[in-house]
Amino acid sequence: MKILFMGTPDFAVFSLKALHEAGHEILGVVTQPDKPKGRGYQMMPPPVKVEAQALSLPVYQPNTLKDEAFAELLSELSPEVIVVVAYGKILPKNVLDFPKHGCINVHGSLLPEYRGAAPMQRAIIDGKATTGITTMYMDVGLDTGDMLLRDELSIEEDDNFESIHDKLGALGAKLIVETLAAAEAGTLTRLPQNDEGATYAQKISKEDCLIDFSRDARTVHNQIRGLSPIPLALTHTPDGKLLKITAAKIADEAKAHANVGEVLSLDDGITVACGRGSITLLGVLPEGKSRMPAADFIRGRKVSIGDILA
Repeated sequence: MKILFMGTPDFAVFSLKALHEAGHEILGVVTQPDKPKGRGYQMMPPPVKVEAQALSLPVYQPNTLKDEAFAELLSELSPEVIVVVAYGKILPKNVLDFPKHGCINVHGSLLPEYRGAAPMQRAIIDGKATTGITTMYMDVGLDTGDMLLRDELSIEEDDNFESIHDKLGALGAKLIVETLAAAEAGTLTRLPQNDEGATYAQKISKEDCLIDFSRDARTVHNQIRGLSPIPLALTHTPDGKLLKITAAKIADEAKAHANVGEVLSLDDGITVACGRGSITLLGVLPEGKSRMPAADFIRGRKVSIGDILA
């Protein structure tokens, strides 16, 4: 099929590569403009642009999809279908209505659960046992269009945002190839979403990253792994310094503690009291430092038994 691909982050690269390998004619790749990053604010291209250039595909980086210039680009390319994977902007109605086979989105959840910007992180933070991919026809709502294909994925105890991101990226790539094959064959079945079962995965905020040790150990653990490796859950040392957590494990889920946030042990990492149970911090990112194992932080005498992390 003649495809216009729209996507921006690493998650979209999985699908772009799969469509190219499946032999589809990718007319062009639309992605977000380059953005300044790092201490030097060097302009950096989005991952999809880097991959598209490696595949020798035309790249377009419009500031808006609502002007005449983009409408003219659509007419010039004349795609049969537009595939959208984490593009990062709402598509206007004239774009949604343009292609013969519509605009098909790869979404990182089992819709109608976790519509919105952060479905993978929210599923882990909420302690879900399963997640998945849904391909869907896009409409003017936010992830509200008719569903096409769905596939489930288990969230394992040691999964974090990075591992689930990569697993779902690969699953999404497989599913979009299957979806387009069915669209070309005329065998796709549309399934309207049940709005009553819908939930919204709001973008991760700074408040979402702050650890509240008064909650139970399982909840704290899910928060830490749902935010790792970025943006990372965080707490503060007794001297007020920021301490981000890169990895952790549950030490105990039963015992109640009077002093939540208290460092109980330094034997196997930094074990901290929660409202119920305790959690062992295995990796940290101290303020002004690089990521390190908790053991290195302990050896630097930056934490002691009895300290309160708050």
